[in-house]
Amino acid sequence: MPYVPTKEILGDAHAKVYGVGAFNINDLEFLQAVIGAGAEESSPVLIEVSEGAIKYAGYGQVQRGADTLYAMVKQYADTVKIPVALHLDHGKEFKYVMACIKAGFGSVMIDASALPYEENLKETLRIVEIAHAVGVSVEAELGTLKGIEDNVEAAESILVDPVQAEDFVKRTRVDYLAPAIGTSHGAFKFKGEAKLDLQRLKRVKELTGIPLVLHGASSVPEEMVDLANRYGGKIEGAKGVPFEVLKECVEAGINKVNTDTDLRITFIAVLRKVLIEKPGEIDPRKLFGPAIEAVKEIVKARMRVLGSSGRA
Repeated sequence: MPYVPTKEILGDAHAKVYGVGAFNINDLEFLQAVIGAGAEESSPVLIEVSEGAIKYAGYGQVQRGADTLYAMVKQYADTVKIPVALHLDHGKEFKYVMACIKAGFGSVMIDASALPYEENLKETLRIVEIAHAVGVSVEAELGTLKGIEDNVEAAESILVDPVQAEDFVKRTRVDYLAPAIGTSHGAFKFKGEAKLDLQRLKRVKELTGIPLVLHGASSVPEEMVDLANRYGGKIEGAKGVPFEVLKECVEAGINKVNTDTDLRITFIAVLRKVLIEKPGEIDPRKLFGPAIEAVKEIVKARMRVLGSSGRA
């Protein structure tokens, strides 16, 4: 199926009340895992990349990085029977947003959530006007998620105001909104039980009527954390969002569920194991192969939980 606009995928999820995983990639290995999972699950696939991934792919050159990632994703999309879209995650710098629009991304996120409300609104509207003129949809964020992940860092969380969210969507005409409801970035999300403000989420959905996005949504699979630590890793105490909570979020109005940490932990955990068990192996393909397959299984499990399996 051809590469499609993000709006096609999230519009269907919004109308039919299910969630679509938005999986962060940095390279070919992660792309293979995510596309492979989608093909096996007959699920639509939403690939997203961060500013850091773009810089990495372009070896420091932003436009080259955006063009390279787009070319990779489109090439794979055009050879499978599932819809695939590409999204910029947490676009903070104007040059990255513009590079992605120019490259052919289906959607971009403008993350001005750290700014005062009116400044966030103004910056979001600026990007919406540019992106919509060329058929690219836009995601924005209200509230603040704590934690550290790639180019995102905040010491505390500030939950979204539903009434303000309604005003924001009306004034900016943004296509998707990421409301802060208590999640956080990175592998260490909660000290105790995961508690998200689902009533707040339901109110935002009711007032905005658009696809909503859950950031900081990795589940941090315990078996992969244990595997990584068993083979030399040091990520004790990592804790994510349980599957049952993700299901509740989808029922309450979430349609796009960002997933990055789960993939990183899984890939590195399996790679650590292979490196220890095969110390004489020097072929990167044989080292990366098992890690790719492990990430694919993590993605497939997420697709089933969110309800996107069988939707393509």
